[in-house]
Amino acid sequence: MDLPSRLSRRRLFGAAAALGGAALLAGCGRESGDPLERLRSGGDVVVGLSGERPFGYTDGTGRATGESPEVARAVVTDLGGGGLIAVQMAFDQLVPHLLDGRFDMIAVGLTVTPLRCQQVAFSRPDYISRTGLLVPSGNPLGVASLAGVRRAGATLAVLAGSAEQEYAYAAGLGADQIVPFESQGALVRGVAGGEAQVGALTRISLLDEVRRNAGIGLEVTRGFEPEVNGQSMLGAGAFAFRPADTEFRTEFDRGLTALQESGRWLEIARPFGFTENNLPPRELTIDDLCARTPES
Repeated sequence: MDLPSRLSRRRLFGAAAALGGAALLAGCGRESGDPLERLRSGGDVVVGLSGERPFGYTDGTGRATGESPEVARAVVTDLGGGGLIAVQMAFDQLVPHLLDGRFDMIAVGLTVTPLRCQQVAFSRPDYISRTGLLVPSGNPLGVASLAGVRRAGATLAVLAGSAEQEYAYAAGLGADQIVPFESQGALVRGVAGGEAQVGALTRISLLDEVRRNAGIGLEVTRGFEPEVNGQSMLGAGAFAFRPADTEFRTEFDRGLTALQESGRWLEIARPFGFTENNLPPRELTIDDLCARTPES
């Protein structure tokens, strides 16, 4: 099967997953359309996931887990809520379906980017992390940045709709160099199988994939900060909310800040490969991050 056919099948799968997620939410018995009212009455918060390890995915029992869902669960229960209900779909469908009201928030370690700052309302930063490249063992092309991928004329695997896709275009890669995949696992398999020569993703995610797939013949480069219009992009992820849900986001922020300052955030995140170096400094705000991400 040729590459266009494979990509078409991935797009169809993503659409089916999105419809399935919408159907699941329709039957989950939400007591109130207002997530803050539901949380305050002890109800569940509905989160959007996309199967990204170690950030946000469902385990074998269907339970939402990963760094972002576990942090969100702690915040929600501390604020009096019942817990989380997960709706899983293709990554590039998360923002559209959040805005459509399919779920209350996105809990996948969503990276703050110029476009997303215009679309959603972010919590305070949940973590900071650098971008990494996934390359064949020994890094035969010698790439260490997106600019290096461009200069090498290599093809780059990215998640469709991801921050790395935005960064790749900003680095001057042409559309013929960028190969979008609908899932993190498919991206890794694509690089391993030669559909793309290099992959780009949050370094934490790539290290987790290589660790869980021993013998795959791939390695992860040192982390780096991509550039947009000559400015380095600090890699930071956060929880995403609908812009209208101001009170819900403010209340969640209060709980997230308390979790980070108490030391519990690190206890929760450490099993997923996070360290104290991934804890955002208290003074770093989403307003700062959005202001630092120039228009591409």
